[in-house]
Amino acid sequence: MGSKGIRIESLSKRFGRGDTAVWALKNVNLQVAPGEVVGLIGPSGSGKSTLLKCLGAVIDPTAGRMILDDTVIYDDGWKVRDLRALRRDKIGFVFQAPYLIPFLDATDNVALLPMLAGAPNAEARGRALELLTALDVQHRAQAMPSQLSGGEQQRVAIARGLVNRPPVILADEPTAPLDSERALAVIRILNDMAQRFQTAVIVVTHDEKIIPTFKRIYHIRDGVTHEEAGAGQRID
Repeated sequence: MGSKGIRIESLSKRFGRGDTAVWALKNVNLQVAPGEVVGLIGPSGSGKSTLLKCLGAVIDPTAGRMILDDTVIYDDGWKVRDLRALRRDKIGFVFQAPYLIPFLDATDNVALLPMLAGAPNAEARGRALELLTALDVQHRAQAMPSQLSGGEQQRVAIARGLVNRPPVILADEPTAPLDSERALAVIRILNDMAQRFQTAVIVVTHDEKIIPTFKRIYHIRDGVTHEEAGAGQRID
């Protein structure tokens, strides 16, 4: 596995101090290559959300190391000055709910991030339309979120996660509200996009429908991860 993508080494997270200290993560190791989609599964309270928040630079780890796209971003402390820019430019997020901005159409929902990063409007909108086309939702480019179906909203949300060409996408329960057909469609899209843009994708899920599709799975329990080979079923 190459050095790009994302790699974490001995990552730990403690909440509280002294007798009340709780270790939510304990020496977690994880690696995802460009173009790869891996599953992160475990029971509620196992540390999945904490790990995702550390990876997404939303909360501070307590110890360990994180390398993103060949750059050390955390080594017993953040090595990046501007965490907001890191999240905007290097990490794409896809959530269970699409969280689209209701007063912007599909194109502008996707184009907003590159605009905030300084891209000219025409370039940002062109990039957005390219992704909407790749996700087969270009015919809804001018539709408002309220006019989109649930599946279309999730595709627009995936386009938004990809638009700044981040080296990693963190997907948190992206198929939870969807039926089997739509859930597998979302996973197919994430696999296609990971390959096309050489993005490392981590999918946190409880969804039994999609777990057989992963080639590699990280189980997390009591803050500790165990890697195993997945079934890697084809999604036709």
